[in-house]
Amino acid sequence: MNTQPSHYSHVPSNESPEAMTRRRFLSTTASATALSIISPTVVHGAEASSRVTAGVVGLGGRGAWIAEHVSKQPGFQITAVADYFPEVAQAVGEKLGVPNDRRFSGLNGYQRLLDSKVEAAFLETPPYSFPPHAQAAVAAGCHVYMAKPVAVDVPGCLAILDCGRQSTRNKKVFLVDFQTRADPFHVEAIRLVHQGMIGKIGLLTSFYHDECFSDPPREKTVANLLRGLAWVNDTALGGAYIVNCDIHAVDVALWIAGDLPVSATGYSCRNRPNAQSDSHDCYGVTFQFKNGMVMTDQGEHIRNRTGFRAGCHAYGQHGYLETNYAGKVFIRGNEDGYAGGENQNLYADGMMRNVETFHRSIVEGDHTNPTVESSVNSTLATILGREAALKGRRLSWEELLKDTTRLQVDLTGLLS
Repeated sequence: MNTQPSHYSHVPSNESPEAMTRRRFLSTTASATALSIISPTVVHGAEASSRVTAGVVGLGGRGAWIAEHVSKQPGFQITAVADYFPEVAQAVGEKLGVPNDRRFSGLNGYQRLLDSKVEAAFLETPPYSFPPHAQAAVAAGCHVYMAKPVAVDVPGCLAILDCGRQSTRNKKVFLVDFQTRADPFHVEAIRLVHQGMIGKIGLLTSFYHDECFSDPPREKTVANLLRGLAWVNDTALGGAYIVNCDIHAVDVALWIAGDLPVSATGYSCRNRPNAQSDSHDCYGVTFQFKNGMVMTDQGEHIRNRTGFRAGCHAYGQHGYLETNYAGKVFIRGNEDGYAGGENQNLYADGMMRNVETFHRSIVEGDHTNPTVESSVNSTLATILGREAALKGRRLSWEELLKDTTRLQVDLTGLLS
């Protein structure tokens, strides 16, 4: 399977990651997230700064950025890197001081990295590669830190769910990097909503607006789609824009709801100029929950100066909650409220909190892995929305889970 360039969250194309503000099933709760942030630093006599050898698979924008951050942490030592492109693996490996013989490339570079006996694997490839890479990392006995979305299809999602459960049985850590789940403002606001501050919720609205990525025509192989996040435009490689991008807001909505939708209906289209790959970029999807609550998701991913906006609003009987990935989180109610606060750089802050939690969980032996099931849920929900819109009819959660279709990428001609 392929070891491809870095996967990172959809951010405005004219801003760097460093400057940007900003992955039964359902089990992660606000309280569990809060505990993962504030857990003690010393357990069983082991200091939280104990070195963990790590390898990073996927060294494009976000992957190289996370690799550099991890390399500066006293708790980790990066001993191997891998990327599909040899020149990328060499450049990042050189920068991080990784020995030349531990800079791997090609489709099987990830396996050679795992064979080098790292203790932890950071997976930052396009989501098409996540299931096989995660399965191999778990089989190799590694702790796993992975970007979102967890997969591009239902079988891939279920494979990741199994990986998380196997990691727990193996006493290993498996963490999926959703930044909002580690944000104190989101954690507290949603805890208050769950306690009833705004009353019964009737409507959730999730939204994600941003610029699209470069969408070149495929060349002799798919290699050119593996650069510069062009793969986000390809459904089999990236899951489509709703799965890659809207998932941030949909994940918060499911967190608020504390439940899974029973069905979805919606519409979508391709509206970006000169579209080459198949992903739709404009979505309007409605989800129904068994308690009667309605959720709508709208997404738009075109270079039209809209700017970046992502979040979720919840409307209850006694008040409403507003969450924003890059902006304020607060509650206004008829009798009570929560002032919350404003996120200035959640894209970076959330990642750093998650890396810290990942290391602390390894050192403390916390193998509960609460992010896995919620991340699988969110990925499945966005796939439900994608497929309902493509089919142009109501699609139930139950029907979706029966879909055994595996999206395939033609890897002919790629380096092994």
